Amino acid sequence: MHRSVHFRHNIDMAKPKNFTRDGVLANALPVFWQHGFADTSLQALEEATGVNRSGLYAEFEDKEDLFVQSLQYYLDVEAKTGLLTRAPLGWKNIEQFLKTAPRRIDGQKGCFSISCIREFPILPPKAIEIVTESFTNLKRIIAKNIEAEGSRMNANELADLVVTFFSGLSIEQNLKASRASVTRQVENFMMLARRI
Repeated sequence: MHRSVHFRHNIDMAKPKNFTRDGVLANALPVFWQHGFADTSLQALEEATGVNRSGLYAEFEDKEDLFVQSLQYYLDVEAKTGLLTRAPLGWKNIEQFLKTAPRRIDGQKGCFSISCIREFPILPPKAIEIVTESFTNLKRIIAKNIEAEGSRMNANELADLVVTFFSGLSIEQNLKASRASVTRQVENFMMLARRI
């Protein structure tokens, strides 16, 4: 029995793909974001991606692998915006990041990596590692922007406050906060942060 399943899997892999890996990840991402890792079914992923089970398993090891790759895809796309790395570094970058980073993707709002935190106890270890590393990197680059401006407060401690504010802002997006409300909150926060 095991040989026939393995053999059929090899036949499926030999068929030409009618999808791209990035296309699958882009379409799987909102499903994971909306339902979470635990409650996302393979059927929902098939429907969202337009790729059947054998095609998904030919490209990804399992649902865990697809989730991890979707998370990495999300973070890679976000990093390409370069909001926090534009020259000159400073408060302007941080303000722009806070105003635009909590995104809306296919009806999902906030930040996917932040929404993943609620499922940490059941997430694949690689997903936890990716989220933890992304937060470390986010704090590091925010601290560099703060250092470029100078501050009486330690840049790393202030970066922690900025990331905490960003996390709260991302969560609040799920409460249908208006763009005007987000902008007002960011401007008020930035006014306080620049004084520290």
